[in-house]
Amino acid sequence: MRYYIIAGEASGDLHGSNLIKAIRQCDAAAHVRCWGGDKMQAAGAELVKHYRDLAFMGFVEVLAHLRTILGNITFCKKDITAWMPDVLVLIDYPGFNLRIAEWAKQQGIKVVYYISPQVWAWKEGRVKQIKRDVDKMLVILPFEEEFYKKWQYPVTYVGHPLAEVVAAEKEKGIGASIANKPIIALLPGSRAQEIKVKLPIMLSVTERFPQYAFVVAQAPSQPDELYQQIIGDKQVMLVKGDTYRLLKQARAGLITSGTATLETALFGVPQVVCYKGNAVSFWLAKKLVKVKYISLVNLIMDKPVVTELIQDDLTTDKLEVALRRLLEDPQYQHQLDADYSELWHKLGNSGASAHAAAEVVAVAMGK
Repeated sequence: MRYYIIAGEASGDLHGSNLIKAIRQCDAAAHVRCWGGDKMQAAGAELVKHYRDLAFMGFVEVLAHLRTILGNITFCKKDITAWMPDVLVLIDYPGFNLRIAEWAKQQGIKVVYYISPQVWAWKEGRVKQIKRDVDKMLVILPFEEEFYKKWQYPVTYVGHPLAEVVAAEKEKGIGASIANKPIIALLPGSRAQEIKVKLPIMLSVTERFPQYAFVVAQAPSQPDELYQQIIGDKQVMLVKGDTYRLLKQARAGLITSGTATLETALFGVPQVVCYKGNAVSFWLAKKLVKVKYISLVNLIMDKPVVTELIQDDLTTDKLEVALRRLLEDPQYQHQLDADYSELWHKLGNSGASAHAAAEVVAVAMGK
């Protein structure tokens, strides 16, 4: 069978690669064509476009790159038409993928959506479009099944793919030591625009914690020069393509909002969640987004398990206070351990990729 998969971010590339491996377990003759990244390509997919050419974040940024985005949508439709897959699999990335889903449905192409858009956070009305255009929705967060029920739209909960990824990684051990001091991990994101905004603020606390080694996780899709310009002469280390080894060795982390907050929690690392974006984009998001928290950890647990420093609160002084709490408050550390344990229980090591792959193959085969 022929599978066309679209992922537009680093996390989608990770989950897409594991999905491809699992699809091949179900369908040894699978042919996969994708928009994604190095991991999906390494899993055996033919890569059409890399996510580094697709990732635009925020209202203002999207407007600035609108011509590029629309051009990518047009090209994507032509490429799908030329290849004619048995099923189209969309991974998160809703601004792009929901447009493709609408078009694909009109062409009679079967559509599976793996990792739901966060319609429970904003633009809830998009559920009507999803019901119309998506043949099968596979969700990965425990509360999403209940959310879709109120819209009378049956979805399949497959578990969170990060649980299986982190569980497998933990079995490998911690690896060679990255630094000769206790480590503070800095994960400033994978997009150039967010790295330029957040990394300088994260680095501003390094001199206040001289007993620690600050280590930056470099996004594989970003050049060394981007980080070197920001780091300058600060005594900071860079690791590239080795984020999980870094998290296994970290004493604490300053983590950009997104999937990385959940990865950090599953590795048991105390963290401060950092977010700062374009002022206009943030103002618009604040008007539209309905969730109480910005991090997946707090959303899943439905309480403030980890500290979130958002927009104007992301300052050197507040970052220092939050980080000291992680490092020096035993009572907080004990509570965090208990909350992280409960998070694991909620997500479970459920074999999400295998479950999702079985659903995708079934749709491709018309079952």
